[in-house]
Amino acid sequence: MREIFAGMPWWVKWIAVPVIAIVVFGGLIASIVGFVIGLLFKILLFVILIGGLIFVVRKFMSSSSRGDW
Repeated sequence: MREIFAGMPWWVKWIAVPVIAIVVFGGLIASIVGFVIGLLFKILLFVILIGGLIFVVRKFMSSSSRGDW
């Protein structure tokens, strides 16, 4: 592979090949990045909801244990 690229101009190695790779694999890269971002968002949402639930339950338990009824 090095022999093939050895005779090529610099712009083929550093511009043309990466552009062709992005065009060919761009959809795959975008779908992987989208999946990872979506997964991180769902994990963050899950953590926020669980934290809110724990907060509400603790607040309810502390207010009901005082005997305000």
